[in-house]
Amino acid sequence: MLKFLTGISRHNKLLFPVHQILQLSTSIPAISRTYSFNSHVHETLHCFLEKCSSMKHLKLIHAQIILNGLSNQIVTLSKLISFCALSKDGDIVYAHQLFDNLPEPNRHMYNSLIRGYSNSDDPTKAVLIYQQMNYFGISPNEFTLPFVLKACAFKSLYVEGVLVHGQVLKLGFGSHVCVQNVLISFYFGCGMSDCSGRVFHEISDRTLVSWNSMIGGYSKMGCSKEAFLLFAEMRELGVKPDGFTFVSLLSVCSEKCDVELGKFVHWYIEINGVKTDIYVRNSLVDMYAKCGYLNTAQALFDKMEDRNVVSWTTMVTAYAKRGLTHSAKRFFDQMPLKNVVSWNSMISCYIQEGCFGEALELFFKMCDLKYVPDETTLVGVISACCQLGDLAVGKKIHDYIHNNKVLYGVTLYNALVDMYAKCGSVETALAIFLNMPEKNVVSWNVMIGALALHGDGYKAIELFERMEADSVLPDKITFTGLLSACCHCGLTDMGRYYFDKMTSVYKVPCDIEHYACMIDLLSRGGNFREAMELIGRMPMKPDIVIWGALLGGCRIHGNVEIAKQIVKHVLELETYSAGLYVLISNIYCEAQRWEDMKRIRKLMQQHGITKGSGISSIESTGFI
Repeated sequence: MLKFLTGISRHNKLLFPVHQILQLSTSIPAISRTYSFNSHVHETLHCFLEKCSSMKHLKLIHAQIILNGLSNQIVTLSKLISFCALSKDGDIVYAHQLFDNLPEPNRHMYNSLIRGYSNSDDPTKAVLIYQQMNYFGISPNEFTLPFVLKACAFKSLYVEGVLVHGQVLKLGFGSHVCVQNVLISFYFGCGMSDCSGRVFHEISDRTLVSWNSMIGGYSKMGCSKEAFLLFAEMRELGVKPDGFTFVSLLSVCSEKCDVELGKFVHWYIEINGVKTDIYVRNSLVDMYAKCGYLNTAQALFDKMEDRNVVSWTTMVTAYAKRGLTHSAKRFFDQMPLKNVVSWNSMISCYIQEGCFGEALELFFKMCDLKYVPDETTLVGVISACCQLGDLAVGKKIHDYIHNNKVLYGVTLYNALVDMYAKCGSVETALAIFLNMPEKNVVSWNVMIGALALHGDGYKAIELFERMEADSVLPDKITFTGLLSACCHCGLTDMGRYYFDKMTSVYKVPCDIEHYACMIDLLSRGGNFREAMELIGRMPMKPDIVIWGALLGGCRIHGNVEIAKQIVKHVLELETYSAGLYVLISNIYCEAQRWEDMKRIRKLMQQHGITKGSGISSIESTGFI
């Protein structure tokens, strides 16, 4: 028997070892009390497949298929793949393994796998299976193409989708409304609303799905005018909207904070006596909440007979975004069921209000209650550590990410680099940055800014050159960090070079921050005339930061005359910054210009300006 099974195992490339098949097969009698294995084994297995409710049962049946030499039965194997790929209790990876071990899979098997992957976390595999299908000469049908197009829309695979559209027309499926509806969604997914419109207008017999696809597409793109014009046309033609229609319309109203259009939808629902489900009611609450009508949102929420986690989270988020922490916490505590979005809303609320300690406390409570944080949660709490300068807790969170094998996204990497840099561990920040598999412009900006902050201007410049070599286009923030690095290290010539390159080569317009960095650099080097000329060429009016940068240089070089000129400009600003007046006072003091110093102190008294006390903090046993 073992020899026989070993032969089958080699021939069929079994997905589990022979000894497991023997063990599993002994469990079959427990399932087969209703059916007895007789000469009609094939039909019996089909009955089992129809009643299959889990992957465990399916593997038992698969074992019997192999034991009974039915591995060449196409219909049976097709049902196995279909269950694994399409059932909510299935396993798409197992389905793919079964599929790969077949010598000649048929169209139905391809369709099952394509459909399964189109609904999975990796829809691009649906496109790869479709390409394989074409390569082996198996022609797709009207059940194949919609799911391939759905996968292309999800990942914005425009070129691949256009090729599929071409095959749709070639095979004569261009008039199939189900295919046309998916084409509408595909082009919207690629941001091409005009193409979606053309497909829509070519549909001779539009269904409600066709209208909803168009309205939903416009909604996702934020085109409220087009969505509502289509809704008006829909009503004129007597097409009755459903819940999907209202959710899409209310969604675009929420995004645009257009409460008038939102009220119109609400009015239409009430006047026409439309029966609404929980999704529509949640959308109404969300619309009023995002438009700032919290009382109305609260009233609608209170009237809801059935609420789900989305209903509660909507209210938590609404109060959180308005900075009403106590109200948000009250709703959060009353939630009968929470999900990761609920926790994220409350954590974000604390961070937004500067309650970083409370945000971290809530995160650890979330972990204790066995909720699994996502990237949004982790980025939020890492930023809280960054604000607190709490390297110890930051390391704990980093350890949690590593120990739980959390998949790093580029945003999470960036947050870790920023946290380590701002908490003083720039070497660790640089090590993480260099090991990142993927970097975006934010990654480079964070690291260049970190090196500038720590006074390592040469490394910041070296990193910028590597950024250029990697063909990553710098932006305004890049140059702010770069000029700041030159300033901290006194690299005046390099600062001039990059300031000029910013506009002449990269066409990045100068903001007031860039002028402030450049003026700070020039004045620290004693180049006051050049700094004053640069201020004169600025397209915007100098603010207190510009004059403060120039005053800093005046103090370093004891240039009282220019400091006196700056005082006049500062007084014209009518911006009473204690730091600036103290700086001017100190310049006069160091030059022994006692009368001028007294005059500045008198001005401070007249305007009620007081010098702030110096503050430092130390952490001891978790408290600051």
